[in-house]
Amino acid sequence: MSLEELIHNCTQGSRQAQGQLYRKYSRVLFGICLKYSRNKTEAQDNLHDSFMTIFDKIGQFKHKGSFEGWMKRITVNTVLQKYRKEEHLNVVSENMEEEIEVDTNHGDIGLSTLLGYIQELPNKYRLTFNLYVLDGYSHKEISEMLGTSAGTSKSNLARARMILREKIQKETINIA
Repeated sequence: MSLEELIHNCTQGSRQAQGQLYRKYSRVLFGICLKYSRNKTEAQDNLHDSFMTIFDKIGQFKHKGSFEGWMKRITVNTVLQKYRKEEHLNVVSENMEEEIEVDTNHGDIGLSTLLGYIQELPNKYRLTFNLYVLDGYSHKEISEMLGTSAGTSKSNLARARMILREKIQKETINIA
């Protein structure tokens, strides 16, 4: 079945087509959910919520651009919306605008270790870090997505980098 047929069948409410769509894209979208979640269980919940939104809004897909990109955008927005409802994402101070780089020259740490460190970040820092560093959004775009200011986005990014740098340094000291 072609992608166009799959999309059409999903708009008609076909459970079989929805299952095929899920099997085809769940790994990619789960990776996004995992990146923005605190743990695997939360990522699975976010994936479920994302697919519910995708199935609900699939009729709104305009066939302009990539369908996968459309689903990724829905997934990120679904996760961010959940966190906006869950807690206030602002920090007290917006004055920390200096960029702090995460220095990984101290040794090699595994990708799973780094992902674990990112997942341990408080929500406001993890979301900002992922949006800026991993997904390439600007601070202005992040502030609009999270309902904060650009200064808050910069501050959250700097604090996330500082926390990650400290964790990486501790890890590399323990390795040595």
